[in-house]
Amino acid sequence: MSPQHGTARPSPAAESLTDEEVARGLVAGDEGCLAAAYQRWSALVHALARRSLGDVKEAEDVTQQVFLGVWRGRRGFCPERGTMGGWIVGITRRRIADALSARTRRLHVVAAAGASLAPADPGARSPEAVLDRVLVLHELARLPAPQQRVLRLTYYEDLTQTQIARRTGWPLGTVKSHARRGLHQLRRRLADDEQSDHYT
Repeated sequence: MSPQHGTARPSPAAESLTDEEVARGLVAGDEGCLAAAYQRWSALVHALARRSLGDVKEAEDVTQQVFLGVWRGRRGFCPERGTMGGWIVGITRRRIADALSARTRRLHVVAAAGASLAPADPGARSPEAVLDRVLVLHELARLPAPQQRVLRLTYYEDLTQTQIARRTGWPLGTVKSHARRGLHQLRRRLADDEQSDHYT
């Protein structure tokens, strides 16, 4: 059993192990000991995450990340430094801190995007409009630099492709190619994001 494949029940033998024996088995790569560790400490991990984050879904995500981290980092556990439970709580605190930092970054990005929207645009400050703009800006930033430049000049400075060719010094055919490829990439990625939302 590994975390990405779901949580299996520990074997009766693993259930009867001491915490120290579970730790030794886990470090050795025994998946039954990972299942035993999950059974013993997942409720604590979830409770800590839920109390800190105030969100059940985020707490579930953190719990999964913690035990994925336990499995991947199992060789880093040193019994001389403390108990397995204490080690897992330490991982939990780091994952909670990561989740809080990610939440803060998202809020800052949304606030910045909202501040940059034109006030005259009807409905521009609705949460949906702000998030749409954030998503487009995020995907635009992932494009190769020439495609980014062409699309930014097109949509943010309202330049024609001929004007872009003059400003950049690129042949008109090159500008058209960057625009076409950039738009294709944006549409595909935004469609992928929208499709993935249906499964989350």
